[in-house]
Amino acid sequence: MAGLKEIRSQIGSIQNTKKITKAMEMVAASKMRRARERMDASRPYADKMRQVVSHMALGKLEYQHTFVKERETVKRVGYIVISSDRGLCGGLNTNLFKKAFQDIADWKEQDVEVDIAVFGSKALSTFRRFGVVAEATGLGDKPGMNDMVGTIKVMLDAYEEGRIDRLFLVENEFVNSMTQSPRVTQMIPIIAADMEEIQYHWDYIYEPESNEVIDILMDRYIESLVYQGVVENIACEMSARMVAMKSATDNAGDMIDKLKLKYNKARQAAITQEISEIVSGAAAVE
Repeated sequence: MAGLKEIRSQIGSIQNTKKITKAMEMVAASKMRRARERMDASRPYADKMRQVVSHMALGKLEYQHTFVKERETVKRVGYIVISSDRGLCGGLNTNLFKKAFQDIADWKEQDVEVDIAVFGSKALSTFRRFGVVAEATGLGDKPGMNDMVGTIKVMLDAYEEGRIDRLFLVENEFVNSMTQSPRVTQMIPIIAADMEEIQYHWDYIYEPESNEVIDILMDRYIESLVYQGVVENIACEMSARMVAMKSATDNAGDMIDKLKLKYNKARQAAITQEISEIVSGAAAVE
């Protein structure tokens, strides 16, 4: 049985770890609340953009934007993958990457090449072997659109120039503080039915010209999707980290209880042995 000193050292070490994980849990809980506020604040704009673009895609316009046109053959596809910069958030990134790999594998089986742009250090390190064409890392807890535009533009230019034929977004959907769901969404070509179920639609009056308005609107629409995905991923990250650190704290508490029981048994055995030796010694003297 391990010595008492070793057990005490193990208990002390785990108690220190428990303090750290408890502190990280509290920090993650605080950051999660602020991240959810930013996520909720950005959703109305993203939802309205989806609605406007959905109605526009169903409209009878002479000018059809490139993002609306379906291409007959698909030779290369693009993915924008949104992950966290740091770990210690359970299986959040692992589940997301697994979802992305499954989708990529389906295209590879059809001999379709893949270009990948990433947000987050974890995605960069994971997809580097596929050849990352654009990246943005270190966005922090309060990401700004200016930090994302460059990476988004690389993929939009690739689509407009015909270098990729479809563009997908790989992100985590925030369901609640305990559940985050990875998903792959087709951003381009835009399919109205995929954005929302529309029972009716209407055309817009454009000023000055429909093509000028639509060109700008389409870029803003894709940017809003990516921004919403980044903001939502931060909320997912903080929620997952809070849950993971709570689990680590609870596990540390269980380990401490088991070690204390082990320590008490070892101490009791040592005391019993000392008493036995004293009694044996006294009997020998007699």
